Amino acid sequence: MAGFQYTKVGGDSYTDNLIGTLLAILGNLLVSVAVCIQKYSHVTLAGTKDPRVFYRTKTWWCGLVLTALGEAANFVSYAFAPLSLISPLNAVSVIASSILGFVFLREKWKPKEFFKRYVLSFLGCILTIAGTYLFVTFGPNYHQKLNAKNIVTQVVGWPFLVYVLLEIITFCLLLYCYKQRNADYLVVILLLVALLGSVTVITVKAVAGMLVLSIQGTMQLHYPIFYVMFVCMVATVVFQATFLSQATHLYDSSMIACVNYIFSTSFAIVAGAIFYLEFFHMDILHICMYLLGCVLCFLGVFLITKNRKKLKAFEPYVTMDMSQGTEGIPTIHDKEWRAVQPDYNGSFSYGALVNNDSVVPVSLPTPDQLAGTVSPADTLYGTADLKND
Repeated sequence: MAGFQYTKVGGDSYTDNLIGTLLAILGNLLVSVAVCIQKYSHVTLAGTKDPRVFYRTKTWWCGLVLTALGEAANFVSYAFAPLSLISPLNAVSVIASSILGFVFLREKWKPKEFFKRYVLSFLGCILTIAGTYLFVTFGPNYHQKLNAKNIVTQVVGWPFLVYVLLEIITFCLLLYCYKQRNADYLVVILLLVALLGSVTVITVKAVAGMLVLSIQGTMQLHYPIFYVMFVCMVATVVFQATFLSQATHLYDSSMIACVNYIFSTSFAIVAGAIFYLEFFHMDILHICMYLLGCVLCFLGVFLITKNRKKLKAFEPYVTMDMSQGTEGIPTIHDKEWRAVQPDYNGSFSYGALVNNDSVVPVSLPTPDQLAGTVSPADTLYGTADLKND
């Protein structure tokens, strides 16, 4: 195919793919550890009376530095390995987050419940690891020289132009349904993210490849295509973050992680196949085994995120402050960090700001039932008071 210069597997090609794969794995691991550290910082501050904000703690800054290093490693990995190898490796981040969350999970569990609660996560990790091995082993192993002239040739080629046209039409239809028809379904939002993500991975690989060539001595930064790709990369990343932020306000984060991984990886593989011709030299057996590995990763990520514990929404409640003299003063707790919220078990208890319409109230005693225990005068006054209430 015209446009790219390929080098057969062996030598530089194998080394570059290995470097790119290891960088992507390292980057995803660092990002997972960073997220865990930053969440630990937030939880620690919420559980103490420390007046500092989160960005003034050492743990939060440590997590931020690790995040930057992880994303830098992911960025550089695109310059060495094909998109169809780098994109599915985001499953490594899901596995690492699952293991770190299990290790640092601060809750009590019974041995009998352990297998029932975590068997799906263990099975998902095994499937994801097996799928990762398959698509790394049978994935594309051809090295592309990403200089500016080759990238321009592919940008103006008819396969990519047709792909971009179809993607723009699909994106506009989905955006119209989302904005004008209020179709705020998770699939619609994450399809918008995936369509933008396919452009992002193309531009990231182009920018990273030209930067690496420039560092190695072949200057590429004076070509206009570099800045066009860079602007497209930044713009698509910003819009992806916007749509993902809207999705997190409507749906559970574990569901978003699963569906977004499947959609983004699928579109990234298609983009790499069309723009960078990554499957051009592969036989049917290698393609089938690669697709099998991707399917196993999809299933594994689904099982891991399906078993993730969902957080309970905080509900305001009222307590009596007994420190203010003999008469308690009602205090409304409208933020989770101010006090420990009591459990609600369906019974009528003071201060629970919940809807008890579904609970059948206890019937009041009748005068006949009270006649045997109290005097008639007491019964008369008690019944009148009850009616007044």
